[in-house]
Amino acid sequence: MSESENNSKGLEYNDSYANQVNEIINTLELNSETDRSILKSRFLSEVINYEKRKLKTKKYYDIFRFIVTTGSILLPAILSLGQMDPAKLPAHFDQVTYWASWTISLMVTASNGFLQLFSLDKNYFEYALTTEQLKTEGWQFFQLSGKYEDDESHKDAYKIFSKSIENIKRKQVEKEFSGKGDVNKNKKEKKFDFQGELMKNLPDHLKPKDVEKGNNINTGEIETLMNDKMDKLDSLMGLLENKSKNTESIKEIFTESIKEQVSEVASDVVSDAIDKVDKKD
Repeated sequence: MSESENNSKGLEYNDSYANQVNEIINTLELNSETDRSILKSRFLSEVINYEKRKLKTKKYYDIFRFIVTTGSILLPAILSLGQMDPAKLPAHFDQVTYWASWTISLMVTASNGFLQLFSLDKNYFEYALTTEQLKTEGWQFFQLSGKYEDDESHKDAYKIFSKSIENIKRKQVEKEFSGKGDVNKNKKEKKFDFQGELMKNLPDHLKPKDVEKGNNINTGEIETLMNDKMDKLDSLMGLLENKSKNTESIKEIFTESIKEQVSEVASDVVSDAIDKVDKKD
């Protein structure tokens, strides 16, 4: 019998996932031992972590779901017994059914409350999904299959694999902490004061206080020119606002850039208006 056959027969399939993967990682050809350590700490350790969280959550989820389901079945049955002829029932049976139904109702309500309060069902499904995604990504990397089938070695696929693992974990963290710790969620977005920016860029002799003194400037023309200049900016902002959540960061980047350019737009508007006034004069 060959050595490879002995090794294959010596493989114990009941070994834990961690032992199997750790052995595989030790045999991979990577650029450095640092990459190997990163695989163990950022991939294998995370899989074990999510696996433990999944099993812990599943235990409480199963217990509370069992209480809710069993109690929902027993409670109507116990209450229906109370409708029977008291003469045919044992002594003090009414007290027994009363306290039994009260206890079961309390347990069902409390269990259902814990399920909703701690989101055990949601957390269990998310942990299970994340665990399986990480495992699937890991096996594809080890086998150089799926998205890694075009890579000739694990050295070439290492960076792509690392990026995929980090993306999976980032998405799980976003789901787990969505809506929490957002310091800006209660802050109102500061509205950009275009009129104020326009006034800042107006020449002194065209400021409102001077207009009241008799300076003839057609504010309607300024407003028309201003609207024409801002149409393109409004169109761009409208497109950004209709994007999904993934483009929120893009909107913020372009918004800052647009605000910096508004002053220039205001200057152009004023210059055009002044030219028209000068021509009329």
